[in-house]
Amino acid sequence: MTTVSARNDGLPKTEPRFDAVDEVRARLGEVEYLADDGIAGILYLADRLGKPVLVEGPAGTGKTELAKAVAKITNSRLIRLQCYEGLDEAKALYEWNYKKQLLRIQAAGIEGNNEASGWGELEEDIFSEDFLLTRPLLEAIRAEDPVVLLIDEVDRVEVETEALLLELLSDYQVSIPELGTITARQIPLVFLTSNATRELSEALKRRCLYLYVDYPDLEREREIVLTKVPGITEALADQVARIVRSIRQLELKKAPSVSETLDWARTLMLLGVEKVDEKVATDTANILLKYHSDIAKATREFAKDGGQTAAKSMLG
Repeated sequence: MTTVSARNDGLPKTEPRFDAVDEVRARLGEVEYLADDGIAGILYLADRLGKPVLVEGPAGTGKTELAKAVAKITNSRLIRLQCYEGLDEAKALYEWNYKKQLLRIQAAGIEGNNEASGWGELEEDIFSEDFLLTRPLLEAIRAEDPVVLLIDEVDRVEVETEALLLELLSDYQVSIPELGTITARQIPLVFLTSNATRELSEALKRRCLYLYVDYPDLEREREIVLTKVPGITEALADQVARIVRSIRQLELKKAPSVSETLDWARTLMLLGVEKVDEKVATDTANILLKYHSDIAKATREFAKDGGQTAAKSMLG
């Protein structure tokens, strides 16, 4: 197969990690991440084009796990930046070790000394790499070993904070006024995840390939349960997937995530459940749902007479 790359911009050459879309899907399957063609295709293109991937979708659909799985199959170190409101340059990119700088100034014996020559030499010294504290974004750029950079829940930061990411996402470099521009030694695979709690800026979006990860369809969720929960029967896995799918169709504060589906399936196994009935579903609803109003709504569906609701029909 011919190696294709769209990047010819002076960045370090990085050997392709994948040779085909089918290979991506197969290798993810080896680490128990069941990817469809859409996911595998975007990962293949991200690798070949050297582009970050913006992974958007509801909470709990496997966005973060995708980055972790890719790190495993590519034997790469995972570097994770967990985003939150108030995240700034000092926590995301770098900061100077002010305590160490102060000690160096005191050791030089010129504290309070205004001699230009002495201060000039000292300033050059204290703003060298010896005094630099690297944070996740800069760490990924400076890494010599293969890395996967995960910028998790980017929608939690303010729009203004997104500006910190733009240079890295477009050019794989970071500018530090006192040191200059630091360019990536190798191009990392970069994943940004978003739960879509707010609209991301156009500047950020156009630098990334876009992947939307929704809740899995019935068959895929059934496969996930069978893969991740050893010993579960096909019949119980099918029932779990169907009940969870029906619950997600209710108007809830928070729909069950895939990880909560797996927790519920493991709970049923521990309890020795072979088939979910109304009592079992009601007694274990708090494994799937984490708001009292959601639990109440689901249990009402389980209890409805006549088997007319989707939830009731799934219970059999």
